[in-house]
Amino acid sequence: MSDQNEYTPPKVWTWESESGGKFASINRPIAGATHDKTLPIGEHAFQLYSLATPNGQKATIMFEELLQLGCTDADYDAYLINIGDGDQFGSDFVDINPNSKIPALMDHSTTPPTRIFESGSILQYLAEKFDVLIPKDLKAKTECRNWLFWQMGSAPYLGGGFGHFYSYAPSKMQYPIDRFTMETKRQLDVLNRHLSENEYMAGDEYSIADIAIWPWYGSLVLGDLYDAAEFLDVASYTHVVRWAKQVAERPAVKRGRRVNRTWGPEEEQMAERHNDSDFEG
Repeated sequence: MSDQNEYTPPKVWTWESESGGKFASINRPIAGATHDKTLPIGEHAFQLYSLATPNGQKATIMFEELLQLGCTDADYDAYLINIGDGDQFGSDFVDINPNSKIPALMDHSTTPPTRIFESGSILQYLAEKFDVLIPKDLKAKTECRNWLFWQMGSAPYLGGGFGHFYSYAPSKMQYPIDRFTMETKRQLDVLNRHLSENEYMAGDEYSIADIAIWPWYGSLVLGDLYDAAEFLDVASYTHVVRWAKQVAERPAVKRGRRVNRTWGPEEEQMAERHNDSDFEG
């Protein structure tokens, strides 16, 4: 590494300017609201405030799977949170999620209403509330949770690590790209070995573990994340590709990935969702 790229950390770090790159304007070293903003509340018990990032897709796919299973009480309103504009720092949103990250959910069927934040917590809350999409057998249930928490712990290396330095950083730097590429490929190998012996993440039964993992790793191997499929040689992870294609064909997954999406082909976009009829046309 050349001298001009060397960085000597100060004794005490101070925030002096934006770091550059995509999303730099919304990154800051402090929490809390930056402005007052009242969130809308629709007619359904569940009010989701989100964006169709991989984490956001977990929640909307989950809701669509519940409705597909006939859980009519799981109907929901989904409102757009534009993270590029800093909507996640509005006062109402921060009251739901003090960490200012999407998705954030309010369940108005309880008194008082229950707030649920963190995508893994949302999946587990809904699975337990409706008693579906999580195995009944203790061993299988534990396996489901093993992989749910694996995803929650692993995805930051894929998104915040590999995705940031490969796609969003203001300049390409070999060391962090190599570091996080190595970890991403190791994670893909973990999944590939597991899926070589299992149809779904928890075995033979589709579950919230699949819903958690697919928007990140399924999208990655299908070429829909970071434009990195060739770079990562995703085709070599044949069992992950098989699983990713299988999950992608589920009607609820096709619907859920559209909700709160404002980019891509017009027929794949849906800024807000309030009723099943919103998918028509």
